Amino acid sequence: MKIIEVNNYQEMSQKAAEYIIDKVCHFPRITLGLATGGTPIGTYKNIIEDHKKNGTSYQNVTTFNLDEYIGLSPENKNSYRYFMNEQLFNHIDINKKNTHVPHGNVEDYQKECTRFEELISKHGGIDLQILGIGSNGHIGFNEPGTSFTSTTHIVNLAPSTIKANARYFNRLEDVPTKAITMGISTIMKSKEIILLVSGENKSEALSKLLSAGVQESFPASVLKNHPYVTIIADKAAVAGLKVHCK
Repeated sequence: MKIIEVNNYQEMSQKAAEYIIDKVCHFPRITLGLATGGTPIGTYKNIIEDHKKNGTSYQNVTTFNLDEYIGLSPENKNSYRYFMNEQLFNHIDINKKNTHVPHGNVEDYQKECTRFEELISKHGGIDLQILGIGSNGHIGFNEPGTSFTSTTHIVNLAPSTIKANARYFNRLEDVPTKAITMGISTIMKSKEIILLVSGENKSEALSKLLSAGVQESFPASVLKNHPYVTIIADKAAVAGLKVHCK
């Protein structure tokens, strides 16, 4: 597990984007695993800027998003499909047919889990997965207690996760309580993983990740078992660490 310490969110976003762009340039048919939420927005902005300035092409890139809220249509402004279109896909030359986000408004959710999992396998798995970390250690929407052997599945969101995501909704009551998420086993099959950590509010989670053992009560700890994980964290996030690593 490699740790890169940067000064701030902007530098974290730039460094992550540069890494992704370099991979796309060298492997035009790469399969990327993408995340939503506030943490990767800066990374996506840098990717868009590079595309407009340097013409980096995403025509042959395939993407899989980690998760989607249950009950929200793709047109819903709070859905993760809408988020990805607005924050990235609408601004680069990627083929939307090659961008995959779990369907959150289907009749048979178990069938959707199977479909999504099989689609990832059909594409040979994920080459580079981008992750954030929740304050309770969740990755994707895999909350504490999720089995490390889990594949794409339906989850009940923890109260802390619902509260954290309430800033994107008009009211706390509007936040969905369930989601479909890529499982921990699926994430761990990715060939390479980048974990983005920014802000003082993620300091405790990062400290626990690096100091605690591997346990299902803290899902992100499983990343210690992956051979190629790079953590890009800003100074605010590493403030709680006893030892600063570069």
